[in-house]
Amino acid sequence: MDRPAVIERTMRPYAGESHRGVDASTLTNKIMCGYQGWFDAPGDGSGRGWVHWATRNGFQPGSAKVDFWPDVSELDQDERFATPFVHADGRTAEVFSSFTRKTVLRHFKWMQDCGVDGVFVQRFINDLGSPKGLRHVNVVLDHCREGANLYGRTYAVMYDLSGLGGGQMQRVMDDWKLLVDRMQITRDPAYLHHHGKPVVTVWGFGFNDGRKYTVGEGMELVKFLKDDPHYGGCTVMLGVPTYWRTLARDCVNDPAMHELILKADIVSPWTVGRYTTLETATQYAQNTVKQDIAWCAGHGKEFMPVVFPGFSWHNMVPKSPQNQIPRLKGKFLWNQYVQDRKAGATMIYQAMFDEVDEGTAIFKCTNDPPVGASHFLDFEGLPSDFYLKLVGKAAGMMKKGGVVTMEAGPK
Repeated sequence: MDRPAVIERTMRPYAGESHRGVDASTLTNKIMCGYQGWFDAPGDGSGRGWVHWATRNGFQPGSAKVDFWPDVSELDQDERFATPFVHADGRTAEVFSSFTRKTVLRHFKWMQDCGVDGVFVQRFINDLGSPKGLRHVNVVLDHCREGANLYGRTYAVMYDLSGLGGGQMQRVMDDWKLLVDRMQITRDPAYLHHHGKPVVTVWGFGFNDGRKYTVGEGMELVKFLKDDPHYGGCTVMLGVPTYWRTLARDCVNDPAMHELILKADIVSPWTVGRYTTLETATQYAQNTVKQDIAWCAGHGKEFMPVVFPGFSWHNMVPKSPQNQIPRLKGKFLWNQYVQDRKAGATMIYQAMFDEVDEGTAIFKCTNDPPVGASHFLDFEGLPSDFYLKLVGKAAGMMKKGGVVTMEAGPK
């Protein structure tokens, strides 16, 4: 299908079955997963090849970008894509594509089955600059919109600014205008709102890793999303460095960061990899999250901490050890839920639904990954839906009584 036809189809207002299920009117007491949706495969119709499966050396034994292997056993044959990898018994290893409608809808069905509230659909700014990239992110967002409505989940757009140059913030504004005008996304009953306003997340301000865009440009974007008479009126969440409050370590030492945060509504610090054990995760919640929440409360803002099940990106970054932050059969993740709730968190961002690249995926992964020159982690013998159910259990406890107890977690 050519680019104009795809854009026209995916930009239309949703006209399918209406949303019914989780309360899409609030973030309070919700756990929202990040949904990368960035996987492609040859033959999926995207024309992009092995995107996010492969390193620059291709997708073959000895060259992979992922540390976990997805469980494709429930997928139909037209959702599976054969790879050069093989399982221990000689079977060809297969993967999925986020470009495939049936697969994304299946992901939302898994969310419904396990009680997962919904997702922040990642919209990578660099993808918007190429025809194939724009086509991909539009198609995936359209799939997510349909899946959320069919299975009673909620979703919101999250812009990831990684790779954006200086003086280019208008690209984000123009894309949001397209989503509002053509897709009428904020009118979708499944689209997440908070305090009566559609939620938009912008991730990537304040990191001291040499980004070209400025905090000042962020203020212009937030003003647009909040104050524009036609495209504004949004609840704006900012994805920021872990140490945004003290302007230290991973954050630029610039007081303008606090000015930017004060113009937004919700602060969400990126903490993946910032702590590595049960003890350091607990210390972070007690010493940093608690103070972050107090700062936000004192300034009329809300706070959404990030949690993650573990971390591993050895195949993407070979110098990094495999299973760098062990999952401990769910104990590492559950401890974060318990400690963040104790610290006062009223909403939580789960990294990530589908990111097998950095080993933070909570969706179904296999205990029978390929063997050979590339080494993959398994799910420690746990059922493939273990983490989906764990996230759903925590979300249910947050809604019912607010308290997430250590006793209710994995033993």
